[in-house]
Amino acid sequence: MVAVRTCVACRQRAERAELLRVVLRGGRLMVDERAVLPGRGAWVHPTRRCLELAVSRGSFARALRASGKPDASPLENRLKTLMDN
Repeated sequence: MVAVRTCVACRQRAERAELLRVVLRGGRLMVDERAVLPGRGAWVHPTRRCLELAVSRGSFARALRASGKPDASPLENRLKTLMDN
């Protein structure tokens, strides 16, 4: 059986391998490469569109139950690296 998750931005369901798990560490959004870090995680497609949609709608803060607006710059930098390769 294949694990299925829902993207917090576009709400499309996809296999876990197609999405990035994002966690909150010290008020910053970080990519959990191996999906093993403790705590709540939010899943998002590794695309600029989904990332921008999730940040603008506050989807990460809601999914991760964070108060305030988390810093998305580490996540944006990591996504840019992934897209450049």
